[in-house]
Amino acid sequence: MKKSGNFKTLVAAVGTLTGTVIGAGILGLPYVIAKSGFLIGVIHIVLLGLIILLINLYIGEISLRTKGNHQLPGYANKYIGKPGKIFMIIMMLFGVYSALIAYLLGIGESLSFVIFGNLNLSLLFLIIVGVIISVIIAFGLKALRKVEGVGIFLIIGTVLVILIFFATKIKVSNLTYINPALMFLPYGVVLFALLGFDIMPEMELVLKGKEKLLKKAIIIGSLIPIAIYIVFVLAVVGFSGLSSPEIATFALGRLPTLLGIFTMFTSLVALSFVLRDMYVFDMKLGKILAWFLVTIVPLIATLLIFIFKAATFTQILGLAGSVTGGLTGILILIMNKKAKKFGDRKPEYELKLPWVLLIILAIMFILGIFYEIYMLFL
Repeated sequence: MKKSGNFKTLVAAVGTLTGTVIGAGILGLPYVIAKSGFLIGVIHIVLLGLIILLINLYIGEISLRTKGNHQLPGYANKYIGKPGKIFMIIMMLFGVYSALIAYLLGIGESLSFVIFGNLNLSLLFLIIVGVIISVIIAFGLKALRKVEGVGIFLIIGTVLVILIFFATKIKVSNLTYINPALMFLPYGVVLFALLGFDIMPEMELVLKGKEKLLKKAIIIGSLIPIAIYIVFVLAVVGFSGLSSPEIATFALGRLPTLLGIFTMFTSLVALSFVLRDMYVFDMKLGKILAWFLVTIVPLIATLLIFIFKAATFTQILGLAGSVTGGLTGILILIMNKKAKKFGDRKPEYELKLPWVLLIILAIMFILGIFYEIYMLFL
């Protein structure tokens, strides 16, 4: 019975991490990977996936070394101080707002494509979706907060169906194409699609009393998205090659695009509620002001970006992934170093973190940020 209980708890913890990581970011992968080359893209997914796995393990160790329950800003405050907490909050806000803007753009374009077969009415649908989200947040339709769990199963099911239906249509030439000049193009989008730092503290709560399972849960939960992303990219890039659109499902027809809309919408709803709760419960803002910041601000920002063509769906994902993932990753590594020295609890597992590794990863993350900014203004 004990083994059965451990297995169920492990599955729940793995599902918590995997369900958070696998989201609408998957839709931007084929476009950037098709441009650089499938093999280059797979290298990005595997290498960055393993790096994120390592950082996830470092977060797990931080939580196990610390008494009480904390979110990332709480850990940053404990081990780095108030500046660390503020910086972590800023990074979280930047990541969430970037995702909200990208999803609003993506849904607007997708609805126009599904209904009219073109992108001419993207702006109209973008506004409609923004209004719908504002109503959902205003009335606190909490039942919709749980749709993300359904969305995860839908994503995985969609990937498998796409692979089955398009396996025979995959062209080897699409998979062997390589463009060295764009070999770093997938970096930001891949990093965005792999991020799940914020959910790590929740995994410890799921495993309460069974913390020894945390390491295994993190490893499995971090490896599953890597496998799913490779399969998805194999199917889409293998089928559409260089013609892969920015939102992957466009290449597969209206039905897959409809599923993509649902995927982005569930992520949009979930993130909006997370942001609303952060403003109301953590930052003690009034509900009306929180509603305005969560719904109206990203809608206005999205409209300005769309009207002035300041950035595209994948450019926003890439910038969000490189900046949020990179700077948060560096902060987590520093926090881990501090926790090893000042932690107030003996952890169920511990990992070595040589300064040379921290410096190498920090340099990689910083260079990634500069690259994404450079590509944005190119």
